[in-house]
Amino acid sequence: MNENSHAGKRPHVVIVGAGFGGLTVAKALAGTPVDITVIDQRNYHLFRPLLYQVATAALSPADIASPIRTILKGQRNTSVMLAKVTGIDTSAREVVTGDRRIPFDYLVLATGARHAYFGHDDWEAFAKGIKTIDDATTLRRKILLAFERAEFETDPEERSRLLTFAVVGGGATGVEMAGAIAELARKALAADFRSIDPTHARIALIEAGPRLLPAFEERLSEAARRSLEELGVEVHVSTAVTGCDESGVSLGD
Repeated sequence: MNENSHAGKRPHVVIVGAGFGGLTVAKALAGTPVDITVIDQRNYHLFRPLLYQVATAALSPADIASPIRTILKGQRNTSVMLAKVTGIDTSAREVVTGDRRIPFDYLVLATGARHAYFGHDDWEAFAKGIKTIDDATTLRRKILLAFERAEFETDPEERSRLLTFAVVGGGATGVEMAGAIAELARKALAADFRSIDPTHARIALIEAGPRLLPAFEERLSEAARRSLEELGVEVHVSTAVTGCDESGVSLGD
C-alpha cells in the first residue's frame, strides 16, 4: 500500500477500463471500505457483442452504449475519470494519464483485447476488426455503399464483386455477422433497388477448423450451420485463409 493508506485513509482502487471486466470489479466493490476510480478513454460502456448489428444497420450506436457515470452513479465510493492511460509507474504506484498521475493501492487493468489476424497483421489494411463504434459504423458504410455502387455498375463481373462478402472466422461474431449481412440483403434491402436484386448477394463464411462455433456443443454448431445455409450463406469449414489483399481472400493453395 502507499503512504496514503498508512496515514489512515481508505485504500484506493484504480480500475483502468470500463468494459465488462472493469465494471464487474467496480460493482463487486460497491459498499466496501475502499475508494474506487474508474478510468476509461471513452465516457460510455459499449456492449460489444452487438456491434455486428450496428455494422449491419440493425441497431444504432446509441442502442449499445451507456454512460459509465450513469451505470455507476449509485456507488458512493466510486468516481469516474475520462482519460487515456499512457503508462503505469509501478515503483511510485501511480497511473499516468498525460500530465496527471493517480496514486493507487490496488490496480486493476481491464483494457480488453484487440482483434488478431492469425499472425498476418498486414491483413488489417484490407479487413478492419470490429471493436469500437467507429469500426462498426465504418463497416456499415462500406456494406451499404457496396449495394449502392452495384446499383449503377454496368459490368456484371464488377457488380458480382461488389455484392460478395467474405467473413473469416466461424466463432460467435463471425456466425452472427454472416447471418446479419444475409438478412440485410435478403430482407431489409430486398425491395429497395431497381437494377440489382440484393437477395442475390453472395455471403461466404470461412472457418479453418472442422466446424463452426468450436467453443459450443457440436449440435449447436450444426444448428448454426443449417440456419446460415437456409439464409443463403456459403459455409466453408476446414478451409484456411492464406492471403488477404485489396482483390479478395485466398483459400488454401
